[in-house]
Amino acid sequence: MERDDLKKMLQEVRRGSLGVAGALERLKNWPTEHLPFAAIDHHRGLRQGQAEVIFCQGKTPSQVVTIVERLLEAGANVLATRATPDVFAAVQAAVPLARYNEAGRVITVSRRPPKITRGSVLVMTAGTSDIPVAEEAVETLRALGSRATTAYDAGVAGLHRVLSHRTQMDNARVIIVVAGMEGALASVIGGLVDRPLVAVPTSIGYGAGAGGIAPLLTMLNSCAAGIGVVNIDNGFGAAVLAHRINLLGERSRA
Repeated sequence: MERDDLKKMLQEVRRGSLGVAGALERLKNWPTEHLPFAAIDHHRGLRQGQAEVIFCQGKTPSQVVTIVERLLEAGANVLATRATPDVFAAVQAAVPLARYNEAGRVITVSRRPPKITRGSVLVMTAGTSDIPVAEEAVETLRALGSRATTAYDAGVAGLHRVLSHRTQMDNARVIIVVAGMEGALASVIGGLVDRPLVAVPTSIGYGAGAGGIAPLLTMLNSCAAGIGVVNIDNGFGAAVLAHRINLLGERSRA
C-alpha cells in the first residue's frame, strides 16, 4: 500500500464513505502477507515510497505469478528483475498488461504511472556487452519515476566517445556508469563531472577479470571523488540509489 492509498482510505473513513469493517478488509494482509513460499511486504510502499520488488532468479514461474497477483491486488505497480522469458510468459498469461525488457530481464506492470521527476539519471556503458545490466537500471529508474537517458558504448578505448556525451553528463542530476573489463570508465567520468556517480562493475571480460572482481576493485580504488560502487552486475541497486539521490534534488527545488 502506497502513502497516497492509505491517506485516501483514512479520509474515506473520516467522511463516513468507508466503514471501519471495510477499512479492516483492505488492511487484512497489511503489513505482511504470508504465503507458503514468501512473505510479501505490503508495508514497503509506505516506508520507502515504492512497493516490494520481485527478484525472480531462483523462483518458479508460478511463484512469481502469485506474488505479482498479490501485489496488484494490493494496488501496487510491479517491478520484477532477473526474469527469464519463461517467467514472463507465465506472468503475461495471467496479467496481459505486463511488459518485458528482454535485454534487462525486467518485467513491469504499471497500472498507475509514477510521478516523473524533473531531474534525470544518465546511464552510461563502457561497451555494448554491458547493456543488459544498464537496461536493468533503466527499467528500474523509469518504473520508480526517474527520467532516464542513455549513452551506450562510450568506453575508454576511445576517449573521444566519452567526450561526445559531455552535454548529457552535464544535464544529468545523477550518472550511472556500467563497465566491465578493467572498469576505468567510472574514474574517467568521475574526473569530468560534479554529479553524484554510481558505478556498476559487470562480469564482462576475459579470465583475469575474475567475473567482475577486476572492475569492482578498480572502481573501489578510484582516485576520482564522488563515486559510489554497487555489487557486480547490480543494475537494480544502482538505479534505486540514483533514484533516491534524484528525489533529494526534487525536494531541494520544491
